[in-house]
Amino acid sequence: MLRQVLHAGLRTSFHALGRFVAGHPVFFASAPVLLSILLGASFSRYRVEEDVESMLAPKHSLAKIEGNLVDSLFPVNRSKHSLYSDLQTPGRYGRVIVTTRKGSVLDPVHLDTILQLHRRIYKMQVTVPATGFNSFNYSFSYLCLPDDKNICIIDDIIRSMEDIQSARNSNRSVPVLRYPITQLADGRQAYIGHQLGGVQGWAKGEGVRSARALQLTYYLQARGGLMDRVASQWEKAFCAELHHFAALHPKLGLYPSASSSLRTDFQFSSVLSRRPLLASLGMCGVLAVLCCSMRDCVRSKPWLGLLALLSITLSGLTAAGILNLTGATYNSTYLGIPFVMLGHGLFGSFEMLSSWRRTREDQHVKERVASVFEDVMLRFSGSTMLHLMTLGLAASPLTNMEAVRLFCRTAALAVTISYVYMLSFYSSCLVFTGYLETGYRHGCFCRRVPKPDRLDSKPAWYRCLMYTRYQDETQATNTSNTDSHLLLGCMRRCYGDWITNTYVKPFVVLLYLVYISFGLMGFLQVTQGSDPSALVAMDTATVLYTRAQQRYFSSYSPVIGFYIYESAPYWNATVQRDLLEYAKGFQRISWLEAYLNYLSEHNQSTSQPRENFTHTLRHSFLREPQFAHFADDIIFAERGQGEEPDVAASRIFLVAKTTENKREEMSVLLDTLRRLSLTSRVRFLIFNPSFVYLDRYAAAVSSPLRHSLLAVLFLLGLSSLAVVEPLVSVWLGLTLLSVQFGVLGFMTLWGVELDCMSVLCLISALGHSADCSGPLLCGFASGRGESRTRWVRVALERHGVPSLQTLICYSAALVPVGSVRSNLTHTLFRCLTLTAGCSALHTLAFLPTLLTFLPPSKSRGHRPGEGQRQEVECVEMNDSTRVVDQITTV
Repeated sequence: MLRQVLHAGLRTSFHALGRFVAGHPVFFASAPVLLSILLGASFSRYRVEEDVESMLAPKHSLAKIEGNLVDSLFPVNRSKHSLYSDLQTPGRYGRVIVTTRKGSVLDPVHLDTILQLHRRIYKMQVTVPATGFNSFNYSFSYLCLPDDKNICIIDDIIRSMEDIQSARNSNRSVPVLRYPITQLADGRQAYIGHQLGGVQGWAKGEGVRSARALQLTYYLQARGGLMDRVASQWEKAFCAELHHFAALHPKLGLYPSASSSLRTDFQFSSVLSRRPLLASLGMCGVLAVLCCSMRDCVRSKPWLGLLALLSITLSGLTAAGILNLTGATYNSTYLGIPFVMLGHGLFGSFEMLSSWRRTREDQHVKERVASVFEDVMLRFSGSTMLHLMTLGLAASPLTNMEAVRLFCRTAALAVTISYVYMLSFYSSCLVFTGYLETGYRHGCFCRRVPKPDRLDSKPAWYRCLMYTRYQDETQATNTSNTDSHLLLGCMRRCYGDWITNTYVKPFVVLLYLVYISFGLMGFLQVTQGSDPSALVAMDTATVLYTRAQQRYFSSYSPVIGFYIYESAPYWNATVQRDLLEYAKGFQRISWLEAYLNYLSEHNQSTSQPRENFTHTLRHSFLREPQFAHFADDIIFAERGQGEEPDVAASRIFLVAKTTENKREEMSVLLDTLRRLSLTSRVRFLIFNPSFVYLDRYAAAVSSPLRHSLLAVLFLLGLSSLAVVEPLVSVWLGLTLLSVQFGVLGFMTLWGVELDCMSVLCLISALGHSADCSGPLLCGFASGRGESRTRWVRVALERHGVPSLQTLICYSAALVPVGSVRSNLTHTLFRCLTLTAGCSALHTLAFLPTLLTFLPPSKSRGHRPGEGQRQEVECVEMNDSTRVVDQITTV
């Protein structure tokens, strides 16, 4: 009873809203246009997101907390001897991987060329500001991080190469270069595994024989706004200089990268997608016009297809204006929002047009529009609520991925405005075209169509162009001329009978089992896509640099910092043994191991009292030239006057041997060492900037999808108590789960990883599948009497055609996006294509077949003659002026 009362109240409210919109079409058509123009003028405030790392990495993770602690203990500006690439991420830097087409980078010719490149970069200058009296020239020596002698810190491999060049020029024996840890001329050991790649050694382990690649890193200081601008200009000049140098030396391959490369290449996908998006809009517009056209030129509504796209475009412009006024920033993940709006808006417009064609033509336009609102808007509002529920919960603080949260927040705003514009702008356009139809004017040219007696004298092409069927005003028709629509005729005469055929049903069920099997096979192979380079445009500096790094520098992991952040009894033999055991199996640069060896070489015990241990460390060990660089790795805390200070914190560097699955192995290593830190008597943590992307990435990416899916199921369960029939909610929930399962499985089989972009598509797939299957299920469940097959055919005729029209236009809009040379748009194209395909399969094949032999039942509570009484009552409600004639006819 409550459900019937709410249904009646909502339908009555939408009926009144439809009459009100039809009574004021000019206002509802002009107000959205004016509002969009006013808000569109705010694009002068357009801003692009600058901090890509915070957007693509989990917002709250232990790795970020550890990184802040590491920066507070060992800031990059504190290092006075050496810096390890990939260990710390300063504000600005420039990197380049140098490869050889043939030979080794250590060959005399290539080595001299690389050192020449290093000197050019060292002397390169940028002018800031570019013009004016206050301009200054800045070189790398001014921007670099200095050592204790105020000399720029450079990579250790440069010093080794300079020693090799000097030895060759003076005809001395070339010093042996070992890998991955070598000994420099000053006696200290340096890790060069991240600086030398593609290494081949001599058979007896006597050093490096050849190397195919070399990586150089130039760290910059960015103190304040001016220095940051200077460093930014230096990075641009750095990349330009490398491109120019590569053109002069074709035997070398140069792959530059800078701190701003990821941000630039990530946002470059939006630039590449501008023309394809316009092409998508054009192709979708052409097919929308065709889908709205009929043979009958009066009842044809080609302009409504374009006006539906215009309504979606205006709503997108309004949403963008609101974002600009609120100070929001844009990023390339927003490329998926137009397709969320397109799928939802097109389906609503095609549903309204289909309902319009089922209204009585002898009614007034206001009554017809009110009937359309009463028939469509309850379902359309329900699907909009599902969209807002999924997107809204994913945009909540529960989401740990900033990119997902921003996308869902913006998409929810866009869907809301699109819904309002569909009620106002598109509905008023439907009113105008209704008046054209009432006046028997051409649906395209708006010219009045002559009556048949006057058309007979016209040429054949004119008769074909002006074909329509005049009807007597006293003749009542319930479904007039719907067969003149091609898709509707095919659905009514061919497809509906074929899909419900007894001999076709087993093959459809078998197809569904195959669908589930392949979806399960893909679901079991889902992989994480935590690499940010998988979301940037192709053939960019980030992608080329990442490929070169994976090819030549995948033998070893990035340098991992092992940080002991509390005071520990390093003089204790048990603590020493534990720390050496933790580092066992790694390539390492450890002050503790070097110090213990130093004590053993000087015939001193490694287990000494605290004062002796610390005194020897400070006054003997760290003052040796080959061990002086370890001063950067130890923090002393003063005790009382006259006492030796404590070692408050320290660090050692670890490097693991890796294989091709570098990121997976790093994730396993991170989890293993963290579990070890919980049971260790020494408090330590490990950190590398890549851990920010790896730490809790799977949970951060999957949680928005899981929350959205649970929210939808909860909403369906709640609505089944008062609004929707329970079996409709059950069927719709199962359909959403099936579509999500299929999209996730087939997405994996297509080579798409589970990253933030694919999760965004999966979240939007919930709303898209609800748009397609919800009206079909409601139409089937609302029928009483007759057979299941009959009501399946009726539901396909009424709601399957709008789904098919949406699928055609939506698929055409996706085609140009697939041609964009971007990893992000490729993921978007594949996921949205699978979403459209799986939703169409369920709406047009699986559900029509399964509903013919699964609940809800159609014969429950049905008695002979009930159908006839219902039909008479329906006629009385539709047209009270011809009750007697219609009852006589029945």
